[in-house]
Amino acid sequence: MLIADSLQSLFQEINQARDEQDLRSRVIISLGKHFAAKRCGLFFFDQFPQAAPNSNLAKLALSIEHNPVLRYVVERHAVIHEASLLPPEVWEKLCSRTDHAHVMAGPIVSNGQLVGGLGFTRTRHQPTFNDQNLADLSALCLHVSTWLAMMRSPAIKFNPLNIDRLTPREIQIAQLVAQGLTNAQIGSTLWITENSVKQALKRIFRKIEVSSRAEMVARLSLTTAF
Repeated sequence: MLIADSLQSLFQEINQARDEQDLRSRVIISLGKHFAAKRCGLFFFDQFPQAAPNSNLAKLALSIEHNPVLRYVVERHAVIHEASLLPPEVWEKLCSRTDHAHVMAGPIVSNGQLVGGLGFTRTRHQPTFNDQNLADLSALCLHVSTWLAMMRSPAIKFNPLNIDRLTPREIQIAQLVAQGLTNAQIGSTLWITENSVKQALKRIFRKIEVSSRAEMVARLSLTTAF
């Protein structure tokens, strides 16, 4: 499979997730394979305390004073790997774990705030992450951030009795229609073509037996919360 095809597949898996647990179960293995990572993690800060390890090593890894990779992500909201910041011998002194010899991390952002992250590690016997890996992770972080913003948005509420026939992607599109976005804007938000949005709307209209965007919003009982 080509790298571009692999990325598109990951984008689809992200956008089809129904909730944060589903997102993690859908993509974590695929992400690890895509980056040939020994370990990979997807986490949100508001869920982290319950799952946070208690070891001193883990506390150091999660300290922005000790961990320059984490500090870079927190301060800049940008992707990074350890080789971009430090010589190998310096990183090895900071992190002696053989399965964390190479580390790459990226931000999950919502409303201008850092709310989580994606992280990957490789062993000493594997090559360091490279610029292509950083570019791929940047795109994936953007998709996860967009997905999270839509999932956590309080602006749109559905009557669950009226959406059983719609796929997760169709629900996303219906939400954005209800927010007043055009087909072009929806396509840009979801990283799909404008024609894909049009075709999805046709399917939605057919499934719920409506003939217009306004009728669709009314039929699905979407309401704006002020």
